[in-house]
Amino acid sequence: MVTSRRYNILVDFTKVFDFLVNTYDKKTLNSQLLPHYFEYAQHLQWFDYLSSHRIGIWEEDGEIVGISTYEMNVGQAHLHTKKEYEYLLPELLEWAERELYKKEDNERFLQILITDKEENKRELLKSKGYIKLYSDSITIFDYDNEFIQRELPDGFKMIDGTNVDFEKLTVCFAKGFDNADELEEPVTDKDINGNIKRFSSPSANPSLMRIVVAPNGEYASALGMWFDEVNKYAYLEPMATVPKYRRLGLGTTALMDSMKQTKELGATYCFGGPVEHYYPQIGFEEVAKKDTWQKRW
Repeated sequence: MVTSRRYNILVDFTKVFDFLVNTYDKKTLNSQLLPHYFEYAQHLQWFDYLSSHRIGIWEEDGEIVGISTYEMNVGQAHLHTKKEYEYLLPELLEWAERELYKKEDNERFLQILITDKEENKRELLKSKGYIKLYSDSITIFDYDNEFIQRELPDGFKMIDGTNVDFEKLTVCFAKGFDNADELEEPVTDKDINGNIKRFSSPSANPSLMRIVVAPNGEYASALGMWFDEVNKYAYLEPMATVPKYRRLGLGTTALMDSMKQTKELGATYCFGGPVEHYYPQIGFEEVAKKDTWQKRW
């Protein structure tokens, strides 16, 4: 008998992670609910920890067979089951509409993320009044392809994350993602602790991180990398370069070096970013679309 219950983050995190690993499908990509992204998101300082009990789990004989969950915050959700339990999807959607919605201007709304390969979920959403808002590309770098060979400019060096200065790393990400060479406000202890936390999750591997250090000691570019030992793929998250150090090949050099290491570990491909960014220029190819569907009521 299949039963549903609330997620208990301290007890269930590893169970859900293993469920996502063991049910991974390269065609549907778990609606892009990759196990390492699930882990990464729940170790970010912006993750809505207090709402985690709103995540729903379906079990049979103590084994997880389905999950209705948000990524970072309520209002955006994934529905995922074992293949033989896809008949539960309407129930998972009902849970999401009851528990994972967000309120805005006295109106409820919910976004559901799926891939364009999941016809059953697409038809379910249509039947329940959802409208597709937009699509993002999902790209991978196939390790059968050649890696770009580049050298760092004179004076720059590359290190991994085993002896990282987290204050410098936090500044690098803050400048890189804000597209600014100078920060309006200095990074705080909370920001630094947030970076320590996200790279201290159970399957984080500091040796796969890559950081490019500028001649003045500043962290110019940095990336995190994750490896799925069961499904043999690498997952890039996050990656940023400080604006004044862009167009020097720093990020590409660091990424290729990290991907080579995951290939040595057994990975056969790596997930990258959308085609709107520079990823196709360095060998990443679109394999699917991540579609966002929304309903208001």
